[in-house]
Amino acid sequence: MKAPSARQIKLALTAKATTARNIELRRMLVGRRDELQLEVETGIRVGRNGRPKEGGDNLEDTDAATQGDIALSLLQMRAEMLTRIEQAIVRLDAGRYGSCFECEEDIPERRLRALPFAVRCQSCEGQRELVQGRATRQEQQRGSFWLLSDKTTGS
Repeated sequence: MKAPSARQIKLALTAKATTARNIELRRMLVGRRDELQLEVETGIRVGRNGRPKEGGDNLEDTDAATQGDIALSLLQMRAEMLTRIEQAIVRLDAGRYGSCFECEEDIPERRLRALPFAVRCQSCEGQRELVQGRATRQEQQRGSFWLLSDKTTGS
């Protein structure tokens, strides 16, 4: 029987390292998903049970409404993050987790730990944000031009 080549050994070691990495990343993703799921379910339950009673003054009502709006916004952010993490688990199962959507390079594990649903490496994400920022500024400039031109024409 022929001994495995250096390339075969390297491929086997790479596959073993990838498997170990994926197991650890899955553990991290599932743990975070479970935490978020509990937070979202608790937030929904508290929201249903925590409605203010009738009575009280306007200041208390305004404060309670503001607190409720903040809690609802936080709950919505957690629910969106939960969805992104579930999508990351699907990508992991499909063998596509941890690769940048743009350049297809591996996303560093450090970034994935900080942002488990990251779909781009830091460099590509920075470029995307730069382009997005330019587009937003252009839209704002067009909007302010439109507002100014609308006021000057008397329409």
